Amino acid sequence: MLITRRLEFDAGHRIPDHKSQCRHLHGHRYALEITLSGDIIVQAGDPANGMVMDFSEVKSLAKEHLIDHWDHSFLVYAGDKQLVEFLNSIPDHKTVILDCIPTSENLAVQAFSILDSVFQDTYGNHLRLERVRLYETPNCWADAGRQ
Repeated sequence: MLITRRLEFDAGHRIPDHKSQCRHLHGHRYALEITLSGDIIVQAGDPANGMVMDFSEVKSLAKEHLIDHWDHSFLVYAGDKQLVEFLNSIPDHKTVILDCIPTSENLAVQAFSILDSVFQDTYGNHLRLERVRLYETPNCWADAGRQ
């Protein structure tokens, strides 16, 4: 069985080598879809009876391990040294420094890597992360998952 939970967050970024508008500082209302696979739990009295995982727990874990870190932050590539220096000069600025350029593709891979260990057979029902879909806009997204 597959289940999917969608969460949204806001963040800024720039693509330093881009030939068009994305090389400038800008932000997005990102949407992240987390797709999990697992067996449906069949255990009388268990709060998750009839579910693969409670959607509220999917949300809680994703917020704790990823969303709360990226939400209302500026996602910046460590190699974009002038921008890193500038952002670090702003007191109490929420900056996330990444080892990759913050494209949708790279952010989806990062999100999958972070969340993969979070969603591991917590109920004994073969739970596992199958895919992360990151929407940069309503019409543009990247998928990261098992190959």
